[in-house]
Amino acid sequence: MVVAVAVIVAVLLGSQPDPVATPATPTAAPAEHSERPAAPVSASEPEPSGPLAESRPASLEIPSIGVRTGEVIDLGLEPDGALEVPTDAATAGWYVESPTPGEVGPSIIAGHVDYANVPGVFYRLHELQPGEQLTVHREDGTSVVYTVDRVERYAKAEFPTEEVYGNTDGPELRLITCGGAFDDSTGHYLDNVIAYATMAGVK
Repeated sequence: MVVAVAVIVAVLLGSQPDPVATPATPTAAPAEHSERPAAPVSASEPEPSGPLAESRPASLEIPSIGVRTGEVIDLGLEPDGALEVPTDAATAGWYVESPTPGEVGPSIIAGHVDYANVPGVFYRLHELQPGEQLTVHREDGTSVVYTVDRVERYAKAEFPTEEVYGNTDGPELRLITCGGAFDDSTGHYLDNVIAYATMAGVK
């Protein structure tokens, strides 16, 4: 079931309205690999942990790119099968058919790169570096720390469905937004930027 839903969602992410409205101030297209040194590891190390029980995400922190969200909303599918998107620039959303953060499998969180000329919650997602850490706070009071493995940019027609939504051996995270060039004729970005991360522990 997960794979079937994943295929539907991935295709729609590549062809339906993006997590973006109109572009904010022009930005350089995010590079697939950046050479900025990884941020130092926080003095507060996460405790090693196995997979966690189900608990939906409450908020998200990514210190290296200045992200600290309020409530993470639920995202489902539109009647036409398209993935819902957050309703404003600052809000991130969790795809409810994906595992909750800390469970085995890829938890999916999406957000705008910009919205109505306002930089979005994932405006700087392309700047994330391997080795940097981010934290998802869960409704049960636990906080899951992830280590970034890589950040990639893909043309929407080449969205990597299996890499993003396919089963994994342990708890992982995918952060998804738009990027690349902006097509004024359609009002959409041409690419997706995706950060891949693996659970490092809990706090």
